[in-house]
Amino acid sequence: MPTSVLIVEDEPELLHRFSAALLAEEGLQLVAAVATGAAALAVLSASVPDVVLLDLGLPDIDGIAVIRHVMQHRPECDVLVVTMFGDDDHVFAALEAGATGYLLKDVGLDRIAASIHELRGGGSPISPSIARRVLARMRGAAPADAAGGQPPPAAVLTPREIELLKLTAKGLSFDKVGELLGISPHTVVAHVKKIYRKLAVHSRAEAVYEATQMGLL
Repeated sequence: MPTSVLIVEDEPELLHRFSAALLAEEGLQLVAAVATGAAALAVLSASVPDVVLLDLGLPDIDGIAVIRHVMQHRPECDVLVVTMFGDDDHVFAALEAGATGYLLKDVGLDRIAASIHELRGGGSPISPSIARRVLARMRGAAPADAAGGQPPPAAVLTPREIELLKLTAKGLSFDKVGELLGISPHTVVAHVKKIYRKLAVHSRAEAVYEATQMGLL
């Protein structure tokens, strides 16, 4: 199945270039290309793209608010920010809101398409200059606990993610987990993907092991 993408970009030239790059890339499908946050929310109310390619500097709605909306209403979507804003305030606000990738607009069009594929493969593409600052912030700001110098577990997984991981640790299928939690199997998969990324693992067994080591299970 091709990866479906919604582009949200208010600069007409870039909107056209991003759209053309996606249409030319095998394995990618363009759902819509819109120039405002309101138009993006309208598309999201009617469809569930795999990836939202999002500029933060929209003319009507703050891009961070759009990310939060996606995470609340379409958690199975990945959000790839492509923006001119490289300052800490925008970077960390976007990542904390739920963006899974952050690129600056000086990247090539081939990098945009490759980053979308990377996202769907479980990666988190970030421009090198941004990645350095993220690492510096993590090294300098993460509080260590008295036992082992690691951030508190609550800062790693949300209560909902812990609840879901406990159920999957019992060997339940995603369909059954969704039934017990009152959510769709697609939403379960979206949560599992986020858990894998946060714990830097690639399987259910690894996730359960890491979470157990951290005292979450």
